[in-house]
Amino acid sequence: MRAYLSRRRFLKLTAAGISGAAFPAAARAQKPVAPDEFTVAAPVSIEVNARPIPAFDTSDRARVRFGALEYRSGLILTSRFRGFGGLSGFRLDPKGERFIAVSDKGGWFTGRIVYQGREMTGLDEVEAAPLLGPDGRPITARGWYDSESLARDGTLVYVGIERVHRILRYDFARGFTRARGEEIPVPPAVRKLPSNKGLEALVVVPKNLPLAGTLIALSERGLDANGNILGFLIGGKAPGPFSLRRADTFEVSDAVLLPSGELLVLERKFSWLTGVGIRIRRLQLKSLAPGAVVDGPAIFEADLGQEVDNLEAIDAHLTPEGDTVLTLVSDDNFSMVQRNLLLQFTLVD
Repeated sequence: MRAYLSRRRFLKLTAAGISGAAFPAAARAQKPVAPDEFTVAAPVSIEVNARPIPAFDTSDRARVRFGALEYRSGLILTSRFRGFGGLSGFRLDPKGERFIAVSDKGGWFTGRIVYQGREMTGLDEVEAAPLLGPDGRPITARGWYDSESLARDGTLVYVGIERVHRILRYDFARGFTRARGEEIPVPPAVRKLPSNKGLEALVVVPKNLPLAGTLIALSERGLDANGNILGFLIGGKAPGPFSLRRADTFEVSDAVLLPSGELLVLERKFSWLTGVGIRIRRLQLKSLAPGAVVDGPAIFEADLGQEVDNLEAIDAHLTPEGDTVLTLVSDDNFSMVQRNLLLQFTLVD
């Protein structure tokens, strides 16, 4: 109980301040680096340990239903590799097994989720690698940090760099995580977003849905004149800015697009009275348009009474049984008292 209260207090204090082709098995990597090294200059294999989270609710361990979500399983992830953490973007292959992730320290993590039945049991084949810029050097050499958002479109992977308000595009067909990032044009308003409150969510719209070919970008807390959260439709047939109605001081953490055309937006908030709150809102893709103010109902809410932390990533996949599974990932901020969580839920409504 004491450890839980310590983590709760810390969170209160700090909260203020692809297709399968894009997910090949990790190429042969170098030997693991020493555990005191923080970043890598080339891909390396690392070991990640996992401890199960049997129940999501800390006071009612039998409870599995949370809004429109049903808890499946969860893991607390740790590693002797000091650079493991800060997970801010996470994308899975269609089977929900192989993943790519970005760390806000300018790094890739790739690997495979191991399952026993429907429950996650660990990670395997994990590799850490630096995000490379157009010149082939790690982007951190340019002072580009806070790689916060991640989207995929076949073998193309997009990464939003929040601190410098840029988007890099990687072609994983050209070397997987060894590929060089190519900077893509962004609307001028993106460059004017607040420092450390820039692009937090990226989603590519596939061919069979409205806005096909568009890159949807949502800021964390860039606000329009009415106090709503700024978003951008980049590329496609109808590019332009839009807004997401802001309610209850929530800010955007990530988003995922379902095959049905529903956009799920992961949000978080902080209050000195209630601590950290997590929410998922459901939007209709067809409502997004230049100049629009979009809104949708909350389908999931959680707080420190549940096994949450600084949740910053969401993705979805379909099981062979037809279940839509949502995967949520937390950013530990490389803190001793925050955690890297990997949580999975079934979307039941």
